[in-house]
Amino acid sequence: MLELLTRPWTLHILWALSHQGPLRFGVLRKQIDGISARVLTERLRTLEGAGFVFRHYEQTIPPAVTYGITERMKDIEKVLAQMEGLARKWQGEGTTVAGTSDALSSELA
Repeated sequence: MLELLTRPWTLHILWALSHQGPLRFGVLRKQIDGISARVLTERLRTLEGAGFVFRHYEQTIPPAVTYGITERMKDIEKVLAQMEGLARKWQGEGTTVAGTSDALSSELA
């Protein structure tokens, strides 16, 4: 599970879906500044395969693909919320975690 969650962009994707509800692919991509469509697609497929994300496809023109979190992900949300609380606390103390980007630090805070 740690290997999956620590891949680049994975926590950003899960955070966006957890905090904003199900999102269409294009909207999700706009929420995560800097991610390519290829990487987002790859991460979403991996998360779907692990049971953390669902994919809903509507056969419209153009096709509408929506992603959201599953019950399995809701179990992990509590742990991520604790991590977010720590990040806010440390940011308030003027401390950041070495190696985290400003975007991630801001997002967690």
